[in-house]
Amino acid sequence: MSKPKARLGRIAILWRGDEAARRSAKPETSRFKAVFAALAEVGVDAEPVVYEDDVLDVVRAQLATLDGVLVWVNPIHEGRNRANLDALLREVAARGVWVSAHPDVILKMGTKEVLHRTRTMSWGCDTALYRTPEAMRAELPARLATGPRVIKRNRGNGGQGVWKVETLASPNKRPAVRVLDATKDASEELALDAFLGRCLEYFEDGCVIDQLFQARLSEGVVRCYMAGERCAGFGHQTVKALVDAPAARAEAGRRLYTSNADPRFQRLRRFMEDEWTPQLTSLLDMSRRDLPLIWDADFMLGPPGADGADSYVLGEINVSSVFPMPDEAPAEIARRVADRLQSKTLGSSRPTDLDMKCQ
Repeated sequence: MSKPKARLGRIAILWRGDEAARRSAKPETSRFKAVFAALAEVGVDAEPVVYEDDVLDVVRAQLATLDGVLVWVNPIHEGRNRANLDALLREVAARGVWVSAHPDVILKMGTKEVLHRTRTMSWGCDTALYRTPEAMRAELPARLATGPRVIKRNRGNGGQGVWKVETLASPNKRPAVRVLDATKDASEELALDAFLGRCLEYFEDGCVIDQLFQARLSEGVVRCYMAGERCAGFGHQTVKALVDAPAARAEAGRRLYTSNADPRFQRLRRFMEDEWTPQLTSLLDMSRRDLPLIWDADFMLGPPGADGADSYVLGEINVSSVFPMPDEAPAEIARRVADRLQSKTLGSSRPTDLDMKCQ
């Protein structure tokens, strides 16, 4: 009979849900069942914690008894944000519970502002940042004169607050634009002032990002899944968001997942593991241990290089709630969790810079 695996620690897997979801939450029936199973396989006991603002104190008490928590909660969900949850996660992290992803890490790498902060990296492109509506009003027209742009609110998910914008000829000399909402099927034409008015609420998130539209978007988006600093798999999807041509939109389909060994994406994997992730942590003043145990980066194809090889342009980084994921990803997550708990047990784990800032 095989020897039982030593238990390394106890963690929570936390997601958002109502009272009915809390009552029915079980590892074997949740959407994270593969993650629960992978954690158990490496000796980590995990329990479900279903969060909503009205049970914040209950969740606080649960997390206080655990070694860590993996969090899957979107920035915006049915009109609710993460403000109360993030405050709670900072509190428990300051008390020694490790949190992935830590809210301060999300602010650094999981918002659209990261596109501007990393624009000089080889995954970057022509990217501007507007801190105020006045700056956007003053600077956007000149950028539109060079070609279509993509406007992105700083915090959001599911295409919320993302627009393709291009200038139109206007007989009355009043600036006009054609805009396509990433969540809609058809574009519309309106005065530039009217569009700027729609963007006013986005400044509540601190800034608005303006990125050059990538002409090869209709060829698809590659999502690279990362467990810490290592690739955990890929997802490729032909998209219809921000694509105007009906024929191209008709070819859009679901995301297809593959392992990190997929030969089509080994060049991208090398970029992510060997070049871009180290550069990212350096630019954002993060340590490798601060990296989320699961995150992803979406890439569009850019202009081919001199050698004919495709370039990749970063469209966004997702940190708050990465799901679904490739079949191989739960095992990668579990290995990272086990490493974290073992280092803590051996006494080699020190608070990260982010944890110290929260104390």
